[in-house]
Amino acid sequence: MSDTKQFKDLDDFLGTHFIYTYDNGWEYEWYAKNDHTVDYRIHGGMVAGRWVKDQEAQIVKLTDGVFKITWTEPTGTDVALDFMPNEGKLHGTIFFPKWVQEHPEITVCFQNDFIDVMEESREKYETYPKYVVPEFATITYMGNAGQNNDDVISEAPYDGMTDDIRSGRYFDDKYKRINK
Repeated sequence: MSDTKQFKDLDDFLGTHFIYTYDNGWEYEWYAKNDHTVDYRIHGGMVAGRWVKDQEAQIVKLTDGVFKITWTEPTGTDVALDFMPNEGKLHGTIFFPKWVQEHPEITVCFQNDFIDVMEESREKYETYPKYVVPEFATITYMGNAGQNNDDVISEAPYDGMTDDIRSGRYFDDKYKRINK
């Protein structure tokens, strides 16, 4: 991991960029953009290739160094993440509507450009029963990107992207995208 600071308060957490891998093998990249917004890319799992900017979320400190983030996507998917960055761990629960489990390819896009398609699909297809995925994850990267940095999640995921980020080939020393 690139950042070894200790996390205690919400101010320590906001502006942090993470890459983590769930125990089931799904790899995600996630950014605490500010106190009410997150950006993320999905690199592995049933919706690999999906990416989202400016997702409204509830972000709170549970206790020193432990943070809970929750949100509902336009797809109807609910997400709850408990970050324990000092331990390099998190626990996430994703509540996928039935339609996302049956038609994940609809969601594999830059969601911001297809909100209408997500809402339409949510109404068109069955929502229940939800496909619940509770998993622990290991944090494999933490970077201090600062808050409201639009370079963090600025393009679709590609094969090898997370390796590029972890090895320092993706961001410069000011946490700006190299070779935009």
